[in-house]
Amino acid sequence: MIYDVQKAGVLKRFSAFLLDFILLCVVAAGFAFLLAWITQVDKYTDTLHGYYEEYGQRYGVDFDISAEDYGKLTDEQRDVYQEAYSAIFSENSDAVKAYNMSIMLPILITTISLLISFIILEFVVPLCLKNGQTVGKKVFGLGVVFNNSVRITTFALFVRSIFGKYTIGTMFPVILIMLMLYQQMGAIIVLILVAALVILQLALFIFTKTHSFIHDILASTVVVDLSSQMVFESTQELISYKEQLSREQAEREGKTQSLEQPVNLDDVPVGEEQAYIAKARAQSQKSKKKR
Repeated sequence: MIYDVQKAGVLKRFSAFLLDFILLCVVAAGFAFLLAWITQVDKYTDTLHGYYEEYGQRYGVDFDISAEDYGKLTDEQRDVYQEAYSAIFSENSDAVKAYNMSIMLPILITTISLLISFIILEFVVPLCLKNGQTVGKKVFGLGVVFNNSVRITTFALFVRSIFGKYTIGTMFPVILIMLMLYQQMGAIIVLILVAALVILQLALFIFTKTHSFIHDILASTVVVDLSSQMVFESTQELISYKEQLSREQAEREGKTQSLEQPVNLDDVPVGEEQAYIAKARAQSQKSKKKR
C-alpha cells in the first residue's frame, strides 16, 4: 500500500463509468415512468393534439408538418397557418394550459427522476460502500479520495455528486437540449454551450495530473485504484504517518553512518590492530545480513 495518490487506469474508469451510466439510466427511467403516471402528462398532450386536429380541419392546415415543409408554404398559406394557431390559444384557455404543461412537466419529470437517481446511486450508495465507491467503482476496485489520500467526507461527496456531476455535468446539457427540442432556445446556441462543456471536461481530463473532471476539481478529489492506495481517516493521521516514516528513515541513516565510520587505528593499542579490524569487519557483515 502506498500513501501517495495511485491514479486509476483509464480503462478501469471507463468500465466503471459505463456500468454506473447503465444503472443510472434504468433507475431514472423507472422514476420517470412513475412520475409521468402520477402527473398524467399524457392527458395534456392528448388535449393539445385534439385542438390541433380540430382547428387544422377547420382552417385546412396541418400542424404536424416539418420545418422544411413549413418553409415551402406560400405567404398566404403561412398567414392561414398562423391564424389557425393563434385561434387555438386565444379561444381556448384549456389549450394554453395543456401547451404549458406539456412543456413544463417533461422537463420537471426528467429533472426529478435524474435527481433521485443521482442521490441514490452517486451519494447514498457511496456513503454505504465507503471511499466514494459507486456500484461500478466497487466492481472494478476503484475509489474516490481527497487529493492528499485522505478519505472523502460527506460534504465533499455531496459537492462532487450532486453539484458537480448532477447539476453541471448532467442537467446543464439536458435542460438545454430539452429547451431546443421544445423550440424555446436556438439550436446553434445549445450546440455551442454543450460543446463548450464537453471540451472543458476533456481538457481537464487530459491536462490535469490526476485526470480529473469538473466534479473532482470542485470537490478536490481524485479517482484512485484501491488495490494499491492507502486511505487515511484524517489529515492528522496522514501527517503522523509521514512523521513516522521520517523518523524511521533518520534512524536507518544514522545506523548506516555509524557502521560505515572509518576506524581510527591511532586509538588502538599497539599489536592489536589486526584483531580490531577483523572484529569491525565481522560486525559490519552481521549488520548487512540483518538489513
